[in-house]
Amino acid sequence: MVDPRYIKMFHEVVEAGSYSAAARRLGYSQPAISQQMRALERSVGTPLFARVGHELRLTEAGEILARHAASVLRELTAAHSRIAAIRELRAGSIRICAFPSASATIVATAAARTARAHPDLRIQLFEDEPPSSLEALRRGDCDIALAFTYAGFEERLAEDVVGVQVLADPVVAVLPAGHRLSRRREVALSDLSGERWIAGCPRCREHFVRACAAVGFEPDIACTTDDNLAVQSLVAAGAGIALMPRLVLSFLKHPKVVERPVQRMEQRSVSAYALRDRAGIPATALMLETFRQVGQEMRLGA
Repeated sequence: MVDPRYIKMFHEVVEAGSYSAAARRLGYSQPAISQQMRALERSVGTPLFARVGHELRLTEAGEILARHAASVLRELTAAHSRIAAIRELRAGSIRICAFPSASATIVATAAARTARAHPDLRIQLFEDEPPSSLEALRRGDCDIALAFTYAGFEERLAEDVVGVQVLADPVVAVLPAGHRLSRRREVALSDLSGERWIAGCPRCREHFVRACAAVGFEPDIACTTDDNLAVQSLVAAGAGIALMPRLVLSFLKHPKVVERPVQRMEQRSVSAYALRDRAGIPATALMLETFRQVGQEMRLGA
């Protein structure tokens, strides 16, 4: 492999017509240019220059290299420019995998803020629930995974994954507007032991069942669905009640349901994860910090 620095110096020698003229252009000594050209000839394994009297001429191999040198330098310059644009966030893209309620809230706010500051940075958004989103991160299918967990279900992160806490999301009871407990400011989970329930995604459902067991009952789950709007519609229609993260209700709320805080109910924790060796890439570092800031603002505004 030929050192690109040699190619640049070779191109200058060809353009200037001599080692001494190239040395003056580049600000080097003539012996330094001669030394570098000898190193280039050793690298390619054949002479590139021949002296005819006082004139420096290209050999056949030198002619071939000269024809390609200018285009190589142009390609290298173009590559450096594109890399600089990515480094300075004037170009590039970032892939984010998030669960639906985070996509509609945290990601939407972070993406809008990023677009204002760096309009040429492109965001690709995919949706998936944890732990599938974290598996996608480990496979390299995304650059950042926004995922949630509950107390007792903390992620066992691989050594190559780092996380940034975004926010704590309270879990509330979702009741029909005319429910017997709808007038209370908050409810105890044990007060709902005789109800029929609508359960959500597998991770939320497992946390819900454990929470019910902790206060002494097994929930009567009438229906399960990952669709948050369907959960609320089922509640509004009287098919059951539900527990739901407040983040969902911040952007999507059925007009015929009410939410009530649940006493001593564990919150879910939302974090942004990245592979450790990619967390320093400018676009990834920017989005991790933006998610952290957005989460902090959402906590302060809660």
